[in-house]
Amino acid sequence: MQADKIITNAKVLTMDEARPRAEAVAWGGGRILAVGSRAEVEALAGPATRVVDAGGRTLLPGFVESHLHLVLGGNELSQLQLGGVEGFEALAAAFRDYATQNPDLPLLMAQGAAYEILDHPVTRADLDRVLGDRPIAMMSPDHHTVWANTAALRAAGLLNGAEMPVGHVVVMGADGTATGELLEFEAFSPVLALTGDLHLQLGIATGGEPEPWPDAAQRAKDKEKVAAGLAHCAQHGITSMVNMDGNRYTCVLLQEMAEEGRLTARVKVPFHFKPHMELSELERASAMAAKFTGAWVTSGFVKMFMDGVVDSRTAFMLHDYPGTSERGAPLFEAERFKAICAEIDRRGLQIAVHAIGDGAVRQTIDGYEAARLANGPRDSRHRIEHIELIDRADVPRLGALGITASVQPPHPPGAMEFPMSTMEHVFHRDRWRDAYLWKTLGDQGAPLAFASDWPVTDVNVMRGIQAALTRVPYEGCQDERVGLMEVLRAYTAGGAWAAHWEGLTGTLREGMAADLVLIDGDIEAIPADRLGQTGIALTIAGGGVTHDPAGMLGATPGRRA
Repeated sequence: MQADKIITNAKVLTMDEARPRAEAVAWGGGRILAVGSRAEVEALAGPATRVVDAGGRTLLPGFVESHLHLVLGGNELSQLQLGGVEGFEALAAAFRDYATQNPDLPLLMAQGAAYEILDHPVTRADLDRVLGDRPIAMMSPDHHTVWANTAALRAAGLLNGAEMPVGHVVVMGADGTATGELLEFEAFSPVLALTGDLHLQLGIATGGEPEPWPDAAQRAKDKEKVAAGLAHCAQHGITSMVNMDGNRYTCVLLQEMAEEGRLTARVKVPFHFKPHMELSELERASAMAAKFTGAWVTSGFVKMFMDGVVDSRTAFMLHDYPGTSERGAPLFEAERFKAICAEIDRRGLQIAVHAIGDGAVRQTIDGYEAARLANGPRDSRHRIEHIELIDRADVPRLGALGITASVQPPHPPGAMEFPMSTMEHVFHRDRWRDAYLWKTLGDQGAPLAFASDWPVTDVNVMRGIQAALTRVPYEGCQDERVGLMEVLRAYTAGGAWAAHWEGLTGTLREGMAADLVLIDGDIEAIPADRLGQTGIALTIAGGGVTHDPAGMLGATPGRRA
């Protein structure tokens, strides 16, 4: 078979242990036809084959983003971005300019507001000073806290408080009204509903489906937001992603886009199991797993939250936070969580649990262990998302139980956007050695999958690689960096394995999907502290060009069905 396209004169890092390096790759019909020397691969060229000289650039398997929120991220691209904004005057200027540009928006929603954006805790009074005559709100970078002004709280029916599930809080002031701080999804979802886009967030907010079901016109609008998110990810070399929120509606949108030839990455979508649900709701998860089984849209796993985040002290800890008598609370009771895990596992589904505090991590491991005892061992590949603090006694349990550590190199304070001040506020000094243990977990046998958690942090994989390689050890603590090849594996083959995609993508070898990323340089020669400035020259998903800024392949962006 003659190749459609060949990339030659490349530094090919295949992530295939049988042949880790090569010089050229050929593909056709959406699949890799050959990986090898220039002479071997160029022999497959025919009259119609497009041959690209990579000029010594690094060619890798397409990046696997193991934890992001595609629909949320795509939707937020058009909202006000507050990353790097500090102080009242800068905040007010940003909001007022955005308000002028968007006179008809029912809610002026901002993203990326740092917890330290003002020199004191933000209240609705602060936001009323910013803009008092229109509803405004801003989301923290971790997406677990929203601050709203009085107009937004009143419009959302929260000004006088509201009853909330455990772990979700409308913070109240001494005067009996809401302060403006809303902790976790159930608390701030009434504010988000003011945008008219809440149906896109039901997968993470409630685990439910939109009612009424969106018509074709609404789905078309929603697909434009997804397309924006996909294009943003393609710019950073991403060809596969695990979407860590979702529902059947998310799958339907993506499947329709796939049928229209508009889906430019493989997407895995969970059923989101919430604490209020009965076990019978898992039948919906099984139905999603049975319905969506293609190479581009798949389900087959259940997502849960065990706790919140450290910044708002909603992460569940084994010990009190510094200077407080608080330690957060688990969102699931321990024995009930074990029963839920056992039932999910019995159905042959994968489990992914957001667990940040050491208490949440331990309770999640206990649940997975209970599932194995109930059903026997199998190739489950259950995962824990984040693992920001872990008790040393629990470290070897991940490897022993085959639990994937799905972690994010941009998250450790000081590595990228999150400030070092977080460490002082939420972790006791003697526990810093137990925080963000990527190398320790890997050395103890836990499979590693790397990601960004976009839009919580920048989806730029090259910046993530730099963060992983340049992270400075915390004072008096061990070095938790892993080497370049281990980092690249965690963004490619490791992520593919964690998603049960290792037979489809994640490595460059004959018969695999033609998912490739061409780095604009030699990744082994670029200094680690400059990797984040390095661009992506080409992104190929399923043999189709999804990102080609210089027109190297001279093709219209798209992908093969």
